[in-house]
Amino acid sequence: MSGSPAAALTTVEKRVLYVAIVASFMAFLDGSVVNLALPAISRELGGGLVVQQWVVDAYLLTLGALILVAGSLSDQFGRVRVLQWGLAGFTATSVLCGLAWNGESLIVARGLQGIAGALLVPSSLALIVTVFSGPAQSAAIGKWSAWTSGAIVAAPVLGGVSVDVFTWRVIFFFNIIPAAAVWPALRRLRALDRGRAPGARIDAAGTALAVIGLGGVVYAFIERGTRGWGSPQVWLPLVLGLAALGAFLLHEHRTPAPMMPLRLFTIRNFGWGNAATLVIYGALNLGFFVLGLYLQQVAGLGATAAGLALLPSTLLLLLLSARVGTLSGRYGPRWFMTAGPLLCAAGFLMMLGIDLPLDYFGQVLPGLVVFGVGLAVTVAPLTAAILGAVDPEESGIGSAVNNAVARIAGLVTIAFAGLITGPVITTAGLHGTAAVTAGLFIAGAAASAVGIRNPPPAPDPGGTSPSGTDPGAGGRGA
Repeated sequence: MSGSPAAALTTVEKRVLYVAIVASFMAFLDGSVVNLALPAISRELGGGLVVQQWVVDAYLLTLGALILVAGSLSDQFGRVRVLQWGLAGFTATSVLCGLAWNGESLIVARGLQGIAGALLVPSSLALIVTVFSGPAQSAAIGKWSAWTSGAIVAAPVLGGVSVDVFTWRVIFFFNIIPAAAVWPALRRLRALDRGRAPGARIDAAGTALAVIGLGGVVYAFIERGTRGWGSPQVWLPLVLGLAALGAFLLHEHRTPAPMMPLRLFTIRNFGWGNAATLVIYGALNLGFFVLGLYLQQVAGLGATAAGLALLPSTLLLLLLSARVGTLSGRYGPRWFMTAGPLLCAAGFLMMLGIDLPLDYFGQVLPGLVVFGVGLAVTVAPLTAAILGAVDPEESGIGSAVNNAVARIAGLVTIAFAGLITGPVITTAGLHGTAAVTAGLFIAGAAASAVGIRNPPPAPDPGGTSPSGTDPGAGGRGA
């Protein structure tokens, strides 16, 4: 395993990084790539707004509800094996989505696709943590973070081009290509999986409670937008979900083999890192959801043009994240996680100047550039701080918890977007969203500054330690 980012990667490390990036990119991309295709899907399959909502939300519902279970499976059965299950399932369900003959069949296929997607993310990141160590791990996480976070921002480009040039079905058939490309490398990594620990078992009760709890809460937030809080179809699932989550926490506290060890949250960087994740990824999803709609529905850009307009942030993320990950591994994540969200907030505050007629280069691009730099400074240190705080044997569930927090944060903020923008997207609604988004990023910076501690420096034969570290702060200590 590499310990220095300057060392050449071994063949196994290259395969691990390649597999992890491709698998996670597919799962993240399909969470939002269909957004710009919804009008075309509705025209062909019918169903109106309800079908449009559920084409997006069926995927997010099963992904968010099952990702904790997937992390536990990864730790129990092996990262590579679970990745193979997920990749095979994701490819098959993507084909089902592309072949959908009506709205209902597409919704069911999207739900199944979310189940497979839940298997991909925790296992891929846990595989990186298992194989890489030290500064090389931070650099690898930086590359992984760049591509996976970039998927959220790049999705409008791919979705827009698919709709304008080909057909919305291409979005799903496209998944066959990366899946086929990565499968041979994935098979060669099976030797990395260890045998299942003697006496290890799946926490079936915890699994059921987690699925019911997360599923009920997520379903309620989805339906709130069309039915309102007073509808039994909203508050009943919400009450059931909250009760199940309470029972889940009680069960996890008492069971000898929990799927989500609650003691992880007593680890300072893990607990505070997930608090920062909640507001940072909530802000990221909210801001780009509304900005993408504004560029099309108000500013009048086409699907492809709107996607290209958001591309600068993705390019900056891809260019800078690996380098930032290396620096974070050397100096610690705390101040990167503080400065990055502040830059993201500044980028969205700059968008308060957006008005009609739209001046993209004067009103939009400067804010996107500042935001892109801030996001690149944030994502790799955030992921590394959280996973660096847990033992490698629990990196699967650690990754699953963090990704569940990020996915559900985005789902909740998007569900409440209408309360900020009003029923119709307007310039004033965009300004309100930009201000709220900036506030969430500032909250993420504050959580990082207050809660995150840099791990102690590694022993140095020369007797020196990297500047910027807190020698008394243990990465895996409370």
